[in-house]
Amino acid sequence: QLQLVQSGGGLVQPGGSLRLSCAASGFTLESYAIGWFRQAPGKEREGVSCTTISGGNIDYADSVKGRFTISRDNAKNTVYLQMNSLKPEDTAVYYCAGLWLRCAAGFHEYQFWGLGTQVTVSS
Repeated sequence: QLQLVQSGGGLVQPGGSLRLSCAASGFTLESYAIGWFRQAPGKEREGVSCTTISGGNIDYADSVKGRFTISRDNAKNTVYLQMNSLKPEDTAVYYCAGLWLRCAAGFHEYQFWGLGTQVTVSS
C-alpha cells in the first residue's frame, strides 16, 4: 500500500521557519514526483511546489518563491519542504502527494496523499 507519512508543522511567529517532511511508506521515491499543496480555510487547494524524479523543482505558487524550498532524499525515502520567512497568509493545512513519473500543477492528478499537517503563522 502506497502511503505518505507527514510530519512537522505547528505554530510559528511571522518571519519564522518550519520544515515539513513527507516520508514514503510501501514504495520507493525514485519513480514518483512528490508535490506539496496547501489549503487555507474557505479557499481552494493550492499547488506550492513539486520535486521531479530527477531531483529538479517546480514552483507553482509565486507567493512562496524565494522563501520555500522543496527537496528530496531518496536514500531516506523522504521529501522536505523548508519554509522560511513565514507570513500569516501561509497559514493552511499542507499536504504532500505522489504522482508516477511527473509533476502536475493540478491536485486532482495526484494518485495518493498524505493526511495533511497544520501550519499556523501568528504572533
